[in-house]
Amino acid sequence: MTQPLRLNPDRLFPADADTRSVARRLYAEVKGLPIISPHGHTDPSWFAGNENFANPAELLITPDHYVFRMLHSQGMAMEDLGVPRADGGAVEADPRTIWRRFAENYYLFRGTPSRMWHDWVYAEAFGIDVRLSAETADHYYDVIDAALKTEAFKPRALFDRYNIEVLTTTESPLDTLEHHKTINASGWKGRVLTAYRPDPVLDPDYEGFRDNLKVLADQTGRDTMSWDGYLQALRDRRAFFIEMGATSTDHGHPTAFTADLSKSDAEALFKRVSTAPASAADAELFRGQMLTEMAAMSVEDGLVMQLHPGSFRNHSATVFNRFGRDKGCDIPTQTDYVRALKPLLDRFGSDTRLTLILFTLDETSYSRELAPLAGHYPALKLGPSWWFHDSPEGMRRFREQVTETAGFYNTVGFNDDTRAFLSIPARHDVARRMDCGFLAKLVVEHRMEEDEAHELAHALTYGLVKAAYKL
Repeated sequence: MTQPLRLNPDRLFPADADTRSVARRLYAEVKGLPIISPHGHTDPSWFAGNENFANPAELLITPDHYVFRMLHSQGMAMEDLGVPRADGGAVEADPRTIWRRFAENYYLFRGTPSRMWHDWVYAEAFGIDVRLSAETADHYYDVIDAALKTEAFKPRALFDRYNIEVLTTTESPLDTLEHHKTINASGWKGRVLTAYRPDPVLDPDYEGFRDNLKVLADQTGRDTMSWDGYLQALRDRRAFFIEMGATSTDHGHPTAFTADLSKSDAEALFKRVSTAPASAADAELFRGQMLTEMAAMSVEDGLVMQLHPGSFRNHSATVFNRFGRDKGCDIPTQTDYVRALKPLLDRFGSDTRLTLILFTLDETSYSRELAPLAGHYPALKLGPSWWFHDSPEGMRRFREQVTETAGFYNTVGFNDDTRAFLSIPARHDVARRMDCGFLAKLVVEHRMEEDEAHELAHALTYGLVKAAYKL
């Protein structure tokens, strides 16, 4: 028996009637504001080519590691969901079969953010009014597949439909940014920017690191086997990204460790990691030195830094060897910031020319480390709840733990950090509702006046992110 799909207009608002009324008023002021999506992993080729998405599975399942990690955890083979194998081996190619498998197991997502995002997409984007299940799988597939063949569901049309003002993708410094060149030359008014993610040439543990240095040399004409030439090559690539519209860098280091070595020690360290496999100690020291070097370059060229540490990436060797990176098996780890960031902050923490946005997967560090640091150093800002904590309860915990020490204005609003395009408006709607609920609670507890809450709701939705990322 099919069940109705309804999105309650008060979803995520506080249960208390008085608080809910305030949250409604705040939300009414911000729900229609443009979306600023300053960091994510959507594919720029979507907007360059503006081709229709091929089918529902390609749009909503195969690229979304939130989806297939849950199904994998229940024993489903990722090949059965069409996830490409690293060796090019056979995987399920029939999108309707993939969709049916997903629908049969949709109940597994009960209570998760993915369920909330997907239900929003089905109801709001496609107008479906029955719940997804094995029984309704083909109905869903047919409705979504038909819509995806229309002009209204081309990537640029969806970008405009959901009032996305800016969307930032993330590229390796070795990327030629051909898709961004195509977008910029197309005459389309949508702003799709790139962000500079230099991990492939900063992290000695990154696969192909030394080969990547050779590519960097070919691209820049610099001697990337010398310390000075290597640093200049990185500056050259940053300048190219800035020319293409970039306003930020992004660093996915395993920890927040930083170092500030003398030039001679840095040169010796670079020689060791660039000419032979690096020891674990040298790899960590080099990553730490390069974060400080990147901060120095940001002071020079104005790019905002983002640091996303605390993830044990590719934890499953089986999945990594079979499917490659970013396949849903990155796991949070305990992360130190106070001691780890001190060398960088000793040099640049009070320099107002630097903006360093800190993220974490370690919630225990919010009130103990991150909020006190951001509440003192002008260079630091706190990024929003990320990844495993990009959820209603994660957002609530973040606000509760950081606001009293760091305030609201040392945070940077919300970013969705997603590969799933249609989840962008869904995720931003969740963030707006949760922030309005949090502010409403402060109002009814007489800790803030409602006019202040309205100003803050606008800032948390739009103003802070636009200012922090220089957009």
